Amino acid sequence: MAIRRIRELGDEVLTKRCKDVTKMNLRTKILIGDMLDTMYEAGGVGLAAPQVGVLKKIVVIDIGEGPYILMNPEILETGGEQRGEEGCLSVPGKAGVVTRPNYVKVRALNENMEEIEVEAEELLARAFCHEIDHLDGKMYVELAEGGLHDVEPEGE
Repeated sequence: MAIRRIRELGDEVLTKRCKDVTKMNLRTKILIGDMLDTMYEAGGVGLAAPQVGVLKKIVVIDIGEGPYILMNPEILETGGEQRGEEGCLSVPGKAGVVTRPNYVKVRALNENMEEIEVEAEELLARAFCHEIDHLDGKMYVELAEGGLHDVEPEGE
């Protein structure tokens, strides 16, 4: 697979709504593989297709438990609240405090075009919300309380 260029804040593609995935084909399989490779290479826990310039409703997420591949995801239920630091591969070197649901239930298609429902709490719930927002052209910077601040690169 290939590492794709991650689009950064200010790129118009990040403000656009994505289109549903209606069939699995070779291009979509390659895109998913590239998205996973790009996310892992960049040290992220999630990546949405518009972040690599593709306006399709696809997100990949891995908080260390193995990857979730979700196409056409929609949040069915939310519960509770969590407030914490959030960053984004499209906003390098910055973070902000964002309040998100502590629990989410998501319906989506998996890489086999099968409908699935996934329940998530804490970091995984935050990642689902963050990545699904990207599919509607929304970024966490709009939700950051008190604006963004610089973060130190790992290893320094």
